[in-house]
Parts: sequence; C-alpha cells; structure tokens
Amino acid sequence: MAVQFMEPLTSAWNRMKIALFKPFDIHKWFVVGFNAFLAGLMGASNGGGGSRWTRGRDHTTFSDVFAFPRTAWDWLMSNPGWAIAILFGAVVAIAVIVVLTWASSRGVFMFLESVVRDRVEIAKPWREYQKEGNSLFVWRLFLGIASFAAFGLIIAFFFARGADLYARGIDPDLPIAFFLGVGLVTFAVVLIWGYIALFLKDFVAPLMYRNRISCGAAWKLFLGIFRKNPFPFIGYGILIFLLMIAFAIAVVLAGVATCCVGFLFLVIPYVSTVVTLPVWYAYRAFSLEFLAQFGPEYDVFPRPAAPAAPAPTV
Repeated sequence: MAVQFMEPLTSAWNRMKIALFKPFDIHKWFVVGFNAFLAGLMGASNGGGGSRWTRGRDHTTFSDVFAFPRTAWDWLMSNPGWAIAILFGAVVAIAVIVVLTWASSRGVFMFLESVVRDRVEIAKPWREYQKEGNSLFVWRLFLGIASFAAFGLIIAFFFARGADLYARGIDPDLPIAFFLGVGLVTFAVVLIWGYIALFLKDFVAPLMYRNRISCGAAWKLFLGIFRKNPFPFIGYGILIFLLMIAFAIAVVLAGVATCCVGFLFLVIPYVSTVVTLPVWYAYRAFSLEFLAQFGPEYDVFPRPAAPAAPAPTV
C-alpha cells in the first residue's frame, strides 16, 4: 500500500480548523487546551591553543573529569547534611515526576476524546478512561526506568573506562574513538527511546482508546502493522521532528515580531498550550489520520454510517 504523509496532515489541519475556528469558542479552547496541557505534561558546547585541556597545574585535566564520581562521593561523605538534603530533594523530584506521569497518562485519553469526538469535557473522560490511563502509566513508568538505567550505564562506562585509559598513560587528549564511540551509543539510545516514546503516544494510546484494551495488547496490534510497514513509521518520526523544529522557529519569530511580548504568554505552561492549541490539536489529529491509512480496524475516528438501502417496492 502507498502510505501518504501530506494527505493525513492536510486532513488533520482541516479538522483542527473546523473544531477550533468554526465557530471560535474561547470556552472550548480553554477546556480542550487543559486536556492538551495535561496530556503533554511528560510527555515533552574548546578550541585550540591556551584553552586546551592538559596535565598542567593550573588547568582542568581529563584526570579531574574522570575522577569526578570519586570526588563527589568523598564530598558527600564529608558533608552528611548536604548529602541528606540532596537525597531528600531527589526523592521529592522522583515522586513529582511519577505523579505528573500518572496524571499525564490519563490526560492522553482526555485529549484523544476531545479530538476524536469533538467533545468539550474534562471530568467525564478523566473517569471513563481510568483503566486505560493506568495501563499507559505503568508502561511509561517502565520506559522511564529503563531509559534511566541505560543512560546510567553509559555514564558509568564513560567515567570508568575513561579513567582506566588515562591511568594507563594514554595521551592526555584521550583517543577520539573513545568519545566518538560513547557519543554514537548515546545517540542510538536516544533515537530508540525517542521512537518508542513517540509510537507509544501517537499510535499505541489511540489503539488503546479505540479498542478499550491494555497497553500491552495495543502494542501487539501496533507491532503487527509496524513489522509490515517499518519505513513509513520511521519516516513519520522524521517528519514530526522536522515539524517541531519549524514550530520552534515560528514561535521564536513570533516572539521577536511582538517585541518579546509573545514570550510572556509562552512562559506560563497552561496559557502557552491554549495559545498554541491549533498546533497540538492538528498534531494529535495527524497521528490518528496517519494510523487510519492502515485499515478500518486502526481508524479511531467515528465514520458516518452508510445510508440505508431503499425498501423494495411491491
């Protein structure tokens, strides 16, 4: 099958214009904007010469860099008050992230309800999609823990292997291959993590919403079509990345054109979502229109029923 990109994007844009501008209803913007805001909570630079890192007494060396974990640990052990404060702050931060992830997971289905059925509601979809929201939350929490562990291993390898190379008398400017290798592995992890998070939000969650199933069951449905059409979905991710860059540039230009007054609205999270709601609405609708190309069983939007056949005349 020929998978389209511009056609579903155009359909999503037209759907957004009808929902938000025909007619324009400020109350609807604030309600749907709240659902979009909730759904998006987690969802989310030395040259040469004198600045060169050396073994010199007055310069920072690679040895200092790779000794940072040991230095930090020694400092914490000698400052128990600060160690307790930092640990407490970390626990609070983790708790806040977990709560926001839980609320955002429920918000994903609230925003889907607003876009799919053009409903202006908050409390009802919050209650109705409790089961699906909790299932999505568990998967997002697992993904966060897995990504944290992966990046932690990369950081641990970087410091341990780098310190070992330096201790063995390797040139003070450690081999470029070491940094390049760590950088490529980090890039690969970021890329894989980004695609998993994108597919989870843009395709798996809609399948959960449509079929009222768990996240695991929705992953099975999505992977069934992904195995047959991997390149269109990879291309979708690239397109979304380019569209987000274009959106960021447009926001900067709009802020500058308004003598930075526009930036005042963008620093307030909920208000910024309401102001830029057409973008988030069209983006949500685009993922649904794109998914619908793969068959009626993946179409989330309710389609008008076919007209009944005329009764036979006697």
